[in-house]
Amino acid sequence: MATFRLQGSKVLAVDMTGDAVKAKHGSMVAYDGQIAFKKLSGGGEGLRGMVTRRLTGEQMTVMEARGQGTCWFADRASEINLVSLRGEKLYVESSNLLVTDAGLRTGTTFTGLRGASQGNGLFTTTVEGHGQAALLSDGPAVVLRVSAQYPLTVDPGAYIAHQGDVRQSFQSGVTFRTFLGEGGGEAFQIRFEGDGLVYVQPSERNTIAGDV
Repeated sequence: MATFRLQGSKVLAVDMTGDAVKAKHGSMVAYDGQIAFKKLSGGGEGLRGMVTRRLTGEQMTVMEARGQGTCWFADRASEINLVSLRGEKLYVESSNLLVTDAGLRTGTTFTGLRGASQGNGLFTTTVEGHGQAALLSDGPAVVLRVSAQYPLTVDPGAYIAHQGDVRQSFQSGVTFRTFLGEGGGEAFQIRFEGDGLVYVQPSERNTIAGDV
């Protein structure tokens, strides 16, 4: 299995000894040794299933790196966060997924409706199995605990990923900016209940949720 290690907070080094990783296309910044690269695209299972990000309609292409040596990955000077999976499932926004061990199973799952008035579906990438995944964030990510006693509400623009026995629901018609009188149009918050972890970034990306 490949070894993931951070060099600073914005560059990921992956040491490979004949194994493989799958990464966001174009994220490789340097490599040494004997490593072959292959572009993956289209639908289907695994990371190929995340090329269609149905939330925005954008296309995401994935590449495989395989061989012996070290490969360095980065993406637009974003912060990189390592997550170790031991059989559990990680739900992550596809744009925030940088690199995964090739042995991890990935796919797409339906997570709910954005709002009753439009009925748009929300789809999230899943990563499952044993291995490591590297997530991107705009600024250092914060990991928040969800428990039965303390549910969590998150702005969708700050949401990156979650894992554990967590139920996810959407509250439409309101965002955090709405409380300050700055909201406009249809918008929503994401509510998490159960027992698990939620990863958030200290910056809001633009979403189709309205002014979030």
